[in-house]
Amino acid sequence: MDQIIVQVLNGLDKGSAYALIALGLTIIFGTLGVVNFAHGALFMMGAFCAVITSKILSVSHQVVDPTRSDFLGNPMQVDTFYVQDWFGMAAGQTIMDWAVPIAILFAIPVMIFVGFAMERGLIKHFYKRPHADQILVTFGLALVIGEIIKYFFGANPIQTPAPPAFTGSLDFGMILGYEAQTIMYPYWRLVYFFFSAFIIAGVFAFLQFTTFGMVVRAGMADRETVGLLGIDIDKRFTFMFGLAAAVAGVAGVMYAPIVAPNYFMGMDFLVLSFVVVVVGGMGSLPGAVAAGFLLGVLESFASMPAVIDLLPGINQIIIYLVAIIILLTRPRGLMGRKGVMEE
Repeated sequence: MDQIIVQVLNGLDKGSAYALIALGLTIIFGTLGVVNFAHGALFMMGAFCAVITSKILSVSHQVVDPTRSDFLGNPMQVDTFYVQDWFGMAAGQTIMDWAVPIAILFAIPVMIFVGFAMERGLIKHFYKRPHADQILVTFGLALVIGEIIKYFFGANPIQTPAPPAFTGSLDFGMILGYEAQTIMYPYWRLVYFFFSAFIIAGVFAFLQFTTFGMVVRAGMADRETVGLLGIDIDKRFTFMFGLAAAVAGVAGVMYAPIVAPNYFMGMDFLVLSFVVVVVGGMGSLPGAVAAGFLLGVLESFASMPAVIDLLPGINQIIIYLVAIIILLTRPRGLMGRKGVMEE
C-alpha cells in the first residue's frame, strides 16, 4: 500500500507537467490548427526564467565590514546582496529564498511576448501549409532556441532550489494512520501538483465563463461563421497563442526545482506531451488534461522495480503502448471530436 500511494503521487506529479504542456499544445491546435513542436522549448524557457530571476536577485557587490579583519588586520571586504541593501537583511533574504515563485511574475509577460512574436513572426505564415511543414519549421525553431540557451547558460543543468519552507517532505504515513516516516513525499512536488490544478482550472474557467473565452470556443468550432459576425477572431487566436506560451512558461518555472533546467529539457517533455495530446484527442482540452494525468500515473507504476523485473524496459515504452492501443480502438482519442484523425 505504501508503494501504491507513492506511485500515485509520482504519477500525479508527472501528469501535472504533461497536462500543463499538453493543455497549451491543444489550445494552439484547437484555435490555429497548428502543430507546434516548439512548445517544449517554451516550457524550457520558463524554467530558465526561474534561473535568470534567481541570478538577478543574487547579484552582489563588495563592501568594507569594519567589524571583520583579514590576516593582516585590515578591514575585510565582504559580498553584500543588493536586495538586502534595498529591503533589509531579513526581507532581502526572504526575496532571494522565494526566487522561483517570484519568477512567475517575470515569466508571464516574457512568455506572452514570446508567444506573440512566434505567432506573428513565423507561425501565421504556416496556417494553410500542411502539418508536416508546421512540424518541420517549429521543430527547427525549438532546436534554435535550445542552442541559444546552451550558448548563454552552458550545457550543464543549473540547480534552482525551492523556497526553504518547501525543501522537506510530508509524512503521508502519519496522515493516513500508518507508522511515522513510512510514506515521505517532497513538499515542492505537492506544491507543483496543486499549482498545476489551479492553472488548469483557471484556463478552463476563462474559456467557459468569460465572453472572450466563449467567442474563442465558438471560433474553434466554426471559425468562418464567427468571422462573418464581424468579430476579429484572428486577434483572439493570437492572444490564445500567447496564453498557451504563458501556461508552458509558468509550468517550466515551477518545475525548475524538481528537474534542474538544461537546454534539452524541452525536448524530453515535448514528445511525451504530443502523445498525451493525441491520446486525449486532438483539440480536446479536457482530453489533454485527463490523458496527461492518466499516462503520468501509468508511467509511474511501470517504473516500480517489481514491474521492471517482470517486464524489463516497460517504463520506457508504456506511454507509447497505451497510445497505440487507444488509437487502434479509438483513432480520435479518448475525448476527441468525431472525424478528427479518423479519415
